[in-house]
Amino acid sequence: MLQDEVVVITGVGPGLGSKLAVRAAAEGAKVVMAARSADVMKQVEKDVAAAGGEAVGVRCDVRRPDEVARLVETAVDRFGTITGLVNSAFGHPGWFDLLETPEKAVRRSMDIILFGALNVTREVVPHMKAAGRGSIVNVGTMTTRKPMRGEGGYAVAKAAMATATQFLALELGEHGIRANQAVMGWLDGPGVRFYLKFTAEARGITEQDVYDEIAARSPLGRVPTDEACAGAVLYLLSRHASEVTGAVLDVNGGEYMPA
Repeated sequence: MLQDEVVVITGVGPGLGSKLAVRAAAEGAKVVMAARSADVMKQVEKDVAAAGGEAVGVRCDVRRPDEVARLVETAVDRFGTITGLVNSAFGHPGWFDLLETPEKAVRRSMDIILFGALNVTREVVPHMKAAGRGSIVNVGTMTTRKPMRGEGGYAVAKAAMATATQFLALELGEHGIRANQAVMGWLDGPGVRFYLKFTAEARGITEQDVYDEIAARSPLGRVPTDEACAGAVLYLLSRHASEVTGAVLDVNGGEYMPA
């Protein structure tokens, strides 16, 4: 699906980011990973190499233009070009009502999710223009479409990213560059497992009880896994989606269905 593509993925941690990197490499892409911590990326490099693929990790804080420039320089030096970008780096400001969320925390989320994504996109786009094509996928959240109390500070940053995605699609299409958003719902990975644990403890019920409550909201009757949801992002990256730009793909097991 991604043969001959060079894909940069930000926010490669133990959840969706690492699954995206492994699956993109398995589909034939050369993968360049970015994260503030190298631990997960080192393991992904080993896993990808063992499967016969190519991946390299670069420690990078997307808020810092100098580090972003080094990330992109590494990608081009190693693989010659960049044709795909997944902006999945994020920072969560904590579970508070919006007006009770510390302003510093909201600004931090905005700096990572919106301005960080723009930093990386700004550096990557000249290489996509030179290649004559490119695909940008921004990872969104269902809570921008189905508000969930306690997620306000996170959602406003992701909503800003959603608007940015549409403008990128509008402005970059003439260069053969597409921009889309994959909007994730609940993802059964490390983050949700932590949520299950502290919610169960706070309510005096089991983690399975909490899981079942969440799963019951979906027609599929389950919480989608990180790995399963990665496929939607890979589709948007690929040439199978060559006529898709400015679109929103909801990846939530049917919990939210747009009218």
